[in-house]
Amino acid sequence: MTQTTWSIGELADGTGVPVKTLRYYSDSGLLPVAGRSTGGHRRYGPDAWERIRLIRRLRALDTPIAAITQVVTGESSLGELVTTELEAVQDRLAELRWRQATLKALDDCSGEERLRRLEILARVQQLPHAHRTLTGHWGRELTGTMPDRRLDIMVAMLSPEPLADPAPATVLAYAELHLLIHTPDFTRWTRDHEEEMRNGPAFYAQIDEAAALTAAAVSRGLPPHAGDAVNAFVSAHARALRETDTPAFRAFLHGVVSKSSGFDPRLERYWGLVGTVTEGRVLNMTAAHRWLTEGLSISMAEAARPTSVF
Repeated sequence: MTQTTWSIGELADGTGVPVKTLRYYSDSGLLPVAGRSTGGHRRYGPDAWERIRLIRRLRALDTPIAAITQVVTGESSLGELVTTELEAVQDRLAELRWRQATLKALDDCSGEERLRRLEILARVQQLPHAHRTLTGHWGRELTGTMPDRRLDIMVAMLSPEPLADPAPATVLAYAELHLLIHTPDFTRWTRDHEEEMRNGPAFYAQIDEAAALTAAAVSRGLPPHAGDAVNAFVSAHARALRETDTPAFRAFLHGVVSKSSGFDPRLERYWGLVGTVTEGRVLNMTAAHRWLTEGLSISMAEAARPTSVF
């Protein structure tokens, strides 16, 4: 007669898994009991053998018991478990790489500098929280009449995601971003430019072209010059202010942007740090502003230059 149930001892002998471990699996719901013997002992059905093999293979990968339970009970598939565990491992690896870069940054300096770095690096060891701190800060500072789309773009630029495999200098730069946003009056420039923000959609809808052209010129290392980027910049302001692009308006605009080009040096430092964290993928806005200001000045000088009749 074919055997249809097995005792826990028989399963242990057949699988090499200790009785104590099998009892734990059974108590945890991983190994359902098929019935009881006349003496009240647990008996297990044919599916117990394959289930034990599956459990052993997943445990060999350090899969948590709770995750294994979801698979063997049908709550989730093996594929879903693999995907979830892979994401967890990737998150853990990112944390370890960040910690490694942090320790390297602390190792490669003198004792006094080490204490300074430790103070700022301690701010950014909980990465999700650290990123939320940046996004929350800029979301509050920039909220106003700025259009939602522009607000999202600016917050994303000012609040870069931590890199998955950072260099020590990157971790230090990311930590200093957090130091800067907590310095007094650092973001007063957002209030200084509220008038510009009041022009809302009309201004920001036109400024994107100027920003893209300027970013291309700066990334290519081109010196400031008159041309499409400056023209787009002037056009954006002219349309926002319901003016036309005339020499008089360019002179007026140059006076305005020249005055505002004296941004808090901490802001210029902030954009430089953003560039370090993003490996140059985000345009330094103060550098772009200065480039456009100089380009506007050049365009005015060229327009004022007498045209030769020969």
